[in-house]
Amino acid sequence: MNLAGRAGRWSAEHWKRAVVGWLAFAVGAMVLGNVVGHVQMADSQAASGEAARALTMLERANFKQPASEAVLVQARNDTLRNPVFLSAVSSVVQTLQQQKDVTNLRNPLVDPTRGGAVSRDGHSVLVQFDIRGDPDKAMDKVKPIMDAVAGTQTAFPSLRVEEVGTASATYVLDKSFTKDFANAEKMTIPITLLILLAAFGSLVAACLPVVLAFSAVLASLGLYALVTNAYSGDYQTTSSVILLIGMAVGVDYSLFYIRREREERTGGREPRPALLRAASTSGQAVLISGLTVLVAMAGMLIAGNKIFTSIALGTMLVVLCAIVGSLTVLPAAMAKLGDRIDRGRVPYIGRKKQAAGDSRFWGFVLSRVLHRPGISVAVAGSLLLLAASPVLSMHTKLPSFTDMRSDLPIVKTYERVITAFPGAPTPAEVVIRADDVRSPAVVAGIGRLETAAIASGVMFRPIIVTTSPDHTVSNVSIPLAGNGDNPTSLAALKTLRQTVLPATLGQTDGVQYAVTGQTAGTKDFNDLMKQRMGFVIAFVLGLAFVLLLATFRSIVIPITAICLNLLSVGAAYGLLVLIFQHSWAETLLGFTSNGAIVSWLPMFLFVVLFGLSMDYHVFILSRIKELHDNGATTDDAVSRGIRRTAGTVTSAAIIMVAVFAIFGTLHMVQMKELGVGLALAILIDATVIRGVMLPATMKLLGDWNWYMPRWLDWVPSLTPDESPRRAPERDKHLGIA
Repeated sequence: MNLAGRAGRWSAEHWKRAVVGWLAFAVGAMVLGNVVGHVQMADSQAASGEAARALTMLERANFKQPASEAVLVQARNDTLRNPVFLSAVSSVVQTLQQQKDVTNLRNPLVDPTRGGAVSRDGHSVLVQFDIRGDPDKAMDKVKPIMDAVAGTQTAFPSLRVEEVGTASATYVLDKSFTKDFANAEKMTIPITLLILLAAFGSLVAACLPVVLAFSAVLASLGLYALVTNAYSGDYQTTSSVILLIGMAVGVDYSLFYIRREREERTGGREPRPALLRAASTSGQAVLISGLTVLVAMAGMLIAGNKIFTSIALGTMLVVLCAIVGSLTVLPAAMAKLGDRIDRGRVPYIGRKKQAAGDSRFWGFVLSRVLHRPGISVAVAGSLLLLAASPVLSMHTKLPSFTDMRSDLPIVKTYERVITAFPGAPTPAEVVIRADDVRSPAVVAGIGRLETAAIASGVMFRPIIVTTSPDHTVSNVSIPLAGNGDNPTSLAALKTLRQTVLPATLGQTDGVQYAVTGQTAGTKDFNDLMKQRMGFVIAFVLGLAFVLLLATFRSIVIPITAICLNLLSVGAAYGLLVLIFQHSWAETLLGFTSNGAIVSWLPMFLFVVLFGLSMDYHVFILSRIKELHDNGATTDDAVSRGIRRTAGTVTSAAIIMVAVFAIFGTLHMVQMKELGVGLALAILIDATVIRGVMLPATMKLLGDWNWYMPRWLDWVPSLTPDESPRRAPERDKHLGIA
């Protein structure tokens, strides 16, 4: 009996230890994680390249750039010469002066060039200020300021008086995201439970996978909080991914296990032998599937960015917990429940689900696919390649104001500011380090930088200089042309980095400098992804190949599996570009396109989709191999294996698509892209790939599917119950000596 079978047998015989031990582990990890708390990574650790160096300089000098805000005062026809306009600006300044958390207020009436800003046409004025204290806590202080500004707007209804900035945007976004995410959490479990009720036909059988998956998620969240105390990470992002992936794989693994046990019972086995048979077959498939997901997630560890490392550690923890729970506490609970697992039977559906037969629908599809496999591969493959073609035009960017809902007032304010004051909300930050930034040489260098920046024509006033308490670091804020992440802004950044800085600060002795900011952060992050993507893909594909080789004792199956999964991922990429980089789906999905895909998504989607796609692939191929090893021909094993697993795979896919689609309803466009991308990929994978491409490809390959060169016989087997006598027969059949 293999490892999964032995784990299932022990758990069934010691069900109390297994269940109590799991509950103690899950509750203990969750409580300990909450007590200890988590450690959030520093901004420099989340950044890449030169932007990361700039942030590191600021952090080492204990220089926390305060959260910057601005109030836009705008009129359609009036200028500052108009008494009402002038009075409105004065009122804004006075209102802000009365706020205890407002500091470094720049009054455009006192110094129009450096204190604030007046647009070229004179119709817009920008009153800029900072929020006192830690910028990470500015969100908690900005609400009274926003309310005070709103009061000024009420006093001057003929003008626009609107606040915009990092803290106010974070406040609005966090409020929207928290509400959205809470709704998503509330919807995930009920929807999953309803689908499982339809799949199993009884309440107890449906609740078991949900409880197991959710307990794995809670345990993983606690464990990850502990991990961040040794290796800090992005807890908020990672916890969202843990919930998303944990519920998906946890329910899937339980579904594979329970459905196989029911099939064995329907086939005439007694309860205990049926459970042990499910453990050694579907349980082993769960183990291999989980290892494949872990291999895929490990690819993010070499991405070169700590955000990916954080997500990788979190997802690997929840997948590992889901595997352990599925192989131990699940068979223990099933052994204890026995026939009581069918309690709470749903009328009609409950009776129907007791019969475990082949899927009629997929039987109909398979009969036609296997009758004309060549045509099936050509048609389905062409459609998938067509769906993947838009990926060639993929453009990526980091999240910004443009990723917020367009119906939010603050987004409209941001757009007005960008139009009136190019670059003002998203300036480049030039960080300068020296022994003393107040020295005449450094001050002169900064002066030359300001002059050259304005002379370039792609950088604008106001240029603001701030200095660290120890006078070793200065931060020069320079507005760039464009909206912060479009080609105009990137061209301006290139001019700053490659022309202006070398000709100014580059000529000053004893000075180090680096550029950060939204534009620089996007550019450096995208450059890193381009450098590392190939390594990540090679790492994931290489380890997956070795794992599948050891599992199926065939060199052909890993190659075809990898090719089919790459085709599935490529199609999902292409559809994602088609949907989110264009505007045709905005009304349908409720978002405003920013003409790009969020920068971290392509690499994350690749590893997640590859791992989850392999889940179904391994499950189906394990059944096909089992039938083939028991004497069935390849054609018969393919047909029967896919028919028998079709219902399970369909139910699992529906659950995954439903869970991911919930995240597609969130208002944050990056979360919407994540949810829609995952849902589309799983849908493609469970239908076109598993129902058409896989059976048609295996039909065309015939007995070549099982070819294993003799020089690879040293590779250890992960399926010790495989019949070794068939290997020589395969070689002989294929004409290989």
